[in-house]
Amino acid sequence: MFARLAASAVAATVAGLVLSAPTASAATALPANNTAHHCVHHTTGLCGWTHHQRPKNKTETAKCKDASLSYSRHSQGTCSHHHGVKYWFK
Repeated sequence: MFARLAASAVAATVAGLVLSAPTASAATALPANNTAHHCVHHTTGLCGWTHHQRPKNKTETAKCKDASLSYSRHSQGTCSHHHGVKYWFK
């Protein structure tokens, strides 16, 4: 009896994990917390991780040249009114 209950509990857990798996999308948004320790190729600015720079908090995606922080979802126009991007964190 215990073996049947254990087997059904395992089967239900596995089924729940398979059915709730996230699907990939071509236009995925940034996560709520920036945990990636690498940078995407951008035309301006440097990768903060390769220059031993860390974001001030978990949602910062870039640091501007005037030391202000950016939380933009897209690279286009980031820090445009702050003299450009100094470091990227995404």
